[in-house]
Amino acid sequence: MGKRIGFISFRFAGTDGVSLETEKWAQVLKQDGHECYYFGGELDTPEERSMLVELAHFQNPVIRELNNNIFDHSIRKKAVTEQIHELRFFLKDKVYDFANKFKLDLIIPENILAIPLNLPLALAVTDFISETGIPVIAHHHDFFWERKRFLKNCVWEYLNAAFPPHLNNMHHVVINSSAQNQLALRTGISSTLIPNVMDFENPPPGPDKYSESLREDLGLEKDELLFLQPTRVVQRKGIEHAIELTARMNRNCALVISHASGDEGYEYQNRVKDYVELMKVKAIFVDDIISDKRRSIKEDGRKVYKLEDVYHYADLVTYPSVFEGFGNAFLEAVYYRRPVFVNNYSIYHFDIKPKGFNAIEMNDYVSNDTITKVEKVLGDRILRTHMADVNYELANKYYSFSVVKTSLNQIMDTIWGCS
Repeated sequence: MGKRIGFISFRFAGTDGVSLETEKWAQVLKQDGHECYYFGGELDTPEERSMLVELAHFQNPVIRELNNNIFDHSIRKKAVTEQIHELRFFLKDKVYDFANKFKLDLIIPENILAIPLNLPLALAVTDFISETGIPVIAHHHDFFWERKRFLKNCVWEYLNAAFPPHLNNMHHVVINSSAQNQLALRTGISSTLIPNVMDFENPPPGPDKYSESLREDLGLEKDELLFLQPTRVVQRKGIEHAIELTARMNRNCALVISHASGDEGYEYQNRVKDYVELMKVKAIFVDDIISDKRRSIKEDGRKVYKLEDVYHYADLVTYPSVFEGFGNAFLEAVYYRRPVFVNNYSIYHFDIKPKGFNAIEMNDYVSNDTITKVEKVLGDRILRTHMADVNYELANKYYSFSVVKTSLNQIMDTIWGCS
C-alpha cells in the first residue's frame, strides 16, 4: 500500500543538486505507488502538494543575518540564542502543520540535517522527529565538517544535536563511502549508501528544433569547440583548470560556464573572471539563460535553455573539481554521452573510477599529458563513441533509478515490514 511521504528542505527549485536528486527519488517513489509532498522556502512543486514557508530558505534575510552571527564567531550573544529558539519553535509549528495537512506517513529531510545553512530549521525538524516518532529517511548530501566555513562557530552543541540527530526512528542515507565512514566514526550512526543517479534505463532524447539555435545564442563561431563547465562558480569546482585547459588547446575553443556562484558569495566568481582575462580565454557565463525550464526572456527575446540542451552540443565536459560530495556533472556527461575531463578528486577516485569508467583524468593540475589525451579524444570520433558506450553501460548498472528503488524498498521494509 502506498505511503504519504513528505520531503523537507531549504528549497525544491532550480538546478541545484539537492533539488535534482529529490525529484529523482520522488519519481521512483511515485512509480511504486507512493504520494509525495514538499516543504521548503522556495518551491517549484505542485501547489496542491506543497507548503511554502519562506523562513525555511537559507537565503531568507533573517536566516542570513543569523548565520552571520553564528559562523566565524566563538562566543554567542544571548540575543542570538533567543532568536535561534524563537525561529525554531515557529518552524516546528509549520512542520507540524505540513505533516497534519497531508497526513504524512514518512518524512525525508533533504540535507537540512547535514549542513547548517538553516540552524533553526534543523532543530525544528529534530524536535518534530523526537516528539512524533514518525519514520524518517534522512538524505545527507554533504556534512558540515566537510566545509571549512562552518568549522568556526558558536553553536557546537546544536551541531552535535541535529547534524545529524541520532534517533531510533531515523534511517540515514549518504551518497558516498567517505561520508558513510565519517558519519560512523564521528557519531556512531550507521547509514545506507545510495549514490546520486540518472534515469539510465531511459536514454535522453536528442536535440530538437528549440535548441538548434543554442550555439548561435551563445555567440559561438562555426568551427569553435564548446567546452562545458556544468557547475556553480565556487572554489571547490577548480574552474581555473578548465580555463587553463581551454587556453592550452591547439583548437578554437570556448568555455561555457552554466551556473552562478549561488550561496557561497561572489569573490571566487570575480577571481575566475580575472583569470579568464589573464589566460585570454573565451569564457561565456550563461547562468542567466540556463534554467530548469525552457522559456523566452521577455526583454530581449532570448531563449532560456535547460542544461541538457547545452550538454547535447558540448564537445567536452570539464569537471576539474577539488572536492565533491558525489559528482552529478560526471553522471550527466555520461548520460548525454559526452567525453568528460575530470580531476581525480577523492570520491571519484574511491567510489566511481574503480567501476571502470573511461574519462580523461588529471591529478590536481593540467599536464602536457592531459592536453595530449584531450586532443586525442576530440580528434577521434570512434574513440569518443566507444568511451560513451562503455560509460553508459556502467552507469546503467551502478547509477540508475533501479539502485534507488531497491535501496529505498529495503529501508521501507525495515520500517513497515515486507508487504
